[in-house]
Amino acid sequence: MSSGSSGAMTSRLAFASACLLLMGALGWQVTAQQATPYADAGEAGEVLRRAGQALAQSRSRAEQLEQAARKATAEADRTAQEAAAVAARIQQSEAEIQLAQAKIVLIERQRETLRNRMAERQEPVVRLTAALQMMARRPLAFSLVRADSVRDTIHLRAVMETMLPEVQRRTASLRAEIVRGRKLQDEARLAAQQLRDGEKGLSARRTELAALESRQRLASREAQGVASRETDRALALAEQTRDLAGLVDRLEADGALRQQLAALPGPVLPPARPGEVLKVLDAPPPLLATSTPKLAWIMPVSGRLVSGFGARSPTGLTTGVSLAPSGGAQVVSPADGRVAFAGPYRGYGTIVIVEHSGGWTTLVTNLGRVAARVGDKVVQGSPLGVAEPGRPVLTVELRRDGTPVNPLDLRS
Repeated sequence: MSSGSSGAMTSRLAFASACLLLMGALGWQVTAQQATPYADAGEAGEVLRRAGQALAQSRSRAEQLEQAARKATAEADRTAQEAAAVAARIQQSEAEIQLAQAKIVLIERQRETLRNRMAERQEPVVRLTAALQMMARRPLAFSLVRADSVRDTIHLRAVMETMLPEVQRRTASLRAEIVRGRKLQDEARLAAQQLRDGEKGLSARRTELAALESRQRLASREAQGVASRETDRALALAEQTRDLAGLVDRLEADGALRQQLAALPGPVLPPARPGEVLKVLDAPPPLLATSTPKLAWIMPVSGRLVSGFGARSPTGLTTGVSLAPSGGAQVVSPADGRVAFAGPYRGYGTIVIVEHSGGWTTLVTNLGRVAARVGDKVVQGSPLGVAEPGRPVLTVELRRDGTPVNPLDLRS
């Protein structure tokens, strides 16, 4: 074997060894950012899909609410729109955090698969490369001392020429894996930075919402007497009713009566001549609407679906849906309306009931903290409260004229 061929072969083997060392250093490097664990990659992928949808919806809703706040002329309306916009931005930050966490988990799963695949390929190539390097570095004079040195030299050269293409082929695929590993590492760093940015944004927006809520409470001091009486009545109803369905029915009846009273015409001025009284009394009653428009309704919180509408439970078929959001997730009003109840209720934690126009009612149970008060007028997206910390499960029920409706059929 010529010294030039031996040198070239040694150079190629050294390059292969360097690739293997680089592969080992890169392939086994672990991401410093610890992500929220999921059961498997399928669950992380589902979280990624759901968070992407929630991110787009909350961002669009926040932009619309911010535009409405700029156009509002009344201070109370502007503050309500601003609070709803900030709540939407909070949900946007929560979706960004979930998106980053799911990305980190999926990237780490891919890197783990890549590390295992590279480790399987690394060991045989390392052994082969080491043996060929030993053979390539064997002194030529030592081979000539032996009687069969010529035959060994020819055999060695044949082995080298046969195995070197295989080594090059395997190291080429390993180099591609190394490039893939570097790309995944960069993606992991980017996802970790997005996670940190999302957490900072969430903290800032929660602080902004707290300031807005304080401003709203100060601005509504004049109405605190009426609100206190309504709260006392709602608590009295909670004590009188035996179950949650009974409480919702009583509140719906009160709401229907309140809407009927609000729809009554104002006082009629006395006519100038007695004959005109008969005309007023004989006038036909105003036509009542036979149908109500479809309610513009959104899901009050984003989370994994735990149980659907009509699922079997120990107490019978469910009349709502159960969701598992992230701990402390923002909960908002699904539509314009009025808060009919806000507070603890037996066995259901802290609940909020919102009356909407057209006989619609929304119930949310198991909140960790409630921000709304009985009697509050809310717009779609107004903050109602937050979920409990840890791994909460919230139930959302929707009714129309007392009949349960599947919320998933109405969400926008």
